[in-house]
Amino acid sequence: IKAILIFNNHGKPRLTKFYVHYAEDLQQQIIRETFQLVSKRDDNVCNFLEGGTLIGGQDYRLIYRHYATLYFVFCVDSSESELGILDLIQVFVETLDKSFENVCELDLIFHVDKVHSILNELVMGGMVLETNMSEILSRFEEQQKLEKSEAGFSTAPARAVSAVKDMNLPQKIKDMKMPDMPHFSSLYQ
Repeated sequence: IKAILIFNNHGKPRLTKFYVHYAEDLQQQIIRETFQLVSKRDDNVCNFLEGGTLIGGQDYRLIYRHYATLYFVFCVDSSESELGILDLIQVFVETLDKSFENVCELDLIFHVDKVHSILNELVMGGMVLETNMSEILSRFEEQQKLEKSEAGFSTAPARAVSAVKDMNLPQKIKDMKMPDMPHFSSLYQ
């Protein structure tokens, strides 16, 4: 897998993951070219086509699914199974749907870290890791539990500051009785 792109019906990218290095401006051009190629196709044609000139032309395929307002596009080399990738897209979307309880475009915008976490359970470094949705979901839930337990540690400094403020230290210092100290002049006599 060379890249995974998700964009809406207007071509706005909602998730981009490139597994091959491209300069930032070239990535933007690839996204625009891919949107142009995919969006102008009818809904009743097959869901794979030759890659655009910027992403590798005949050597690569664009495999996509269009759900409501979003296009899910996987750019793969020509040796990949088109039907296998279509199934992988379906697993990805169903996993997102279960994780967000009816996933929508706003979930991809406001929970980009969770979406990337789910994607990383599915694909890493351009290689498919897992296709079993229940395995992906269980690993994602384990990660969520771990983050929640670590959140308790990250709030500890704030709780400590709050406890110190509640002690009213400035008043306690004023009220503290200090023993009389000899004057410095008497020490040098």
